[in-house]
Amino acid sequence: MKDLDPMVFLAVFQEMLSPVMWLLMIVAIAGVAMFTIVLLREKRLDSSRLVRSELAGLLGGALALVFTAYVTHSGFTDAGGPIDWLLVGVIFGVGLVGTTLIVYAIMGCRCGCFKCDKSPQ
Repeated sequence: MKDLDPMVFLAVFQEMLSPVMWLLMIVAIAGVAMFTIVLLREKRLDSSRLVRSELAGLLGGALALVFTAYVTHSGFTDAGGPIDWLLVGVIFGVGLVGTTLIVYAIMGCRCGCFKCDKSPQ
């Protein structure tokens, strides 16, 4: 493989995940957009909401690892080299960050749109 072709990655992910890949991409784009809207509307990060969403992010990171193991039909005992463990860490990190952003955005939309008792100053 001499050249880095993004279409090869797209084909591999499409083969592995089928329609779930497109669903994951839509959720990721919508989550980042919602987080950006909440951040622009409030003009600050709410620390208590961020801590709660980070705790949910731990569960999201673990679920990302479980989902990856299910899709690839492999287990954690199959990881042998350092690059395998680096990839496990990256998958956990992406699941953690993605879940944190989505949960923060959902909590921000809930409080901002429905006027809960904790409104931004």
